[in-house]
Amino acid sequence: MPDTYTTISGDTWDIVAYKEYGNEMYMDKLIKANIEHKDIFIFPAGVVLTLPEIDLEVSETLPPWKQGVTDDE
Repeated sequence: MPDTYTTISGDTWDIVAYKEYGNEMYMDKLIKANIEHKDIFIFPAGVVLTLPEIDLEVSETLPPWKQGVTDDE
């Protein structure tokens, strides 16, 4: 069963993407996975959204501690 997110009143696509993936740039993938809600801009409470699996991109320009790289690797 896919992961889900239940909205709270006032959530928007970018807010949900930021909360769940750490970056609002993933909102397009979130919208595509929940196309039936594409016309909602500000969510009421209680809308269940499917959270698609996303390969989170880590910028190589970030310092190692922000990339999740440790000396053990």
